[in-house]
Amino acid sequence: MVSINEGSSVYENVIVLPSSDHMKELHTVLRDKTTDRSDFVFCADRLMRLIIEEGLNRLPYTPVQITTPTGCEYDGIAFARGNCGVSICRSGEVMEQALRQCCRSIRIGKVLVGDEDRVLYSKLITDINRRRVLLLYPLLTTGQTIIKAMKVLLDNGVHEENIILLSVFSTPNSIRFIRKHFEKMTIITSEVNSSIPAYFATKYFGTD
Repeated sequence: MVSINEGSSVYENVIVLPSSDHMKELHTVLRDKTTDRSDFVFCADRLMRLIIEEGLNRLPYTPVQITTPTGCEYDGIAFARGNCGVSICRSGEVMEQALRQCCRSIRIGKVLVGDEDRVLYSKLITDINRRRVLLLYPLLTTGQTIIKAMKVLLDNGVHEENIILLSVFSTPNSIRFIRKHFEKMTIITSEVNSSIPAYFATKYFGTD
């Protein structure tokens, strides 16, 4: 876990995936203008699964004991019930497949924020106020869209500390802005950089 330092403040609830050659290669491929869409989607999916796996690591679990096919007892864990995803349309939808690949049966709601950050549409799980939410949005540029989506979740009874924002790329300004409004939520990203690939969702969908 890496904390983001801003002057004298340390944002302990901001988690940046550890830097590695593997991570750097994925970032390189996704930024390379010569990367074709097939390779782009392949590497984007790999990176998003890493982020989502880290999000799953933050969810509560309960100890369980199971019996293996050979008759041995094994002390393991099972995720506690009450988790769901919410994607912020349209770009957040690029992360839905990766979430389902990591957590097959998870239910996913949607929020659509339009011009001037107006909420145009929302479809959430009925009992979302009792759930932990993985909020999906690949690019944090300014943080404005997140603030509006967070208001929708809070208005529906979700506790801020039960929200984990999963983002692929984030700018320092967006992190500062979001943390100014919400200190209890957790943010997980692969990189905090002033220059982020703004074309990420359009290239993934093939609409660039």
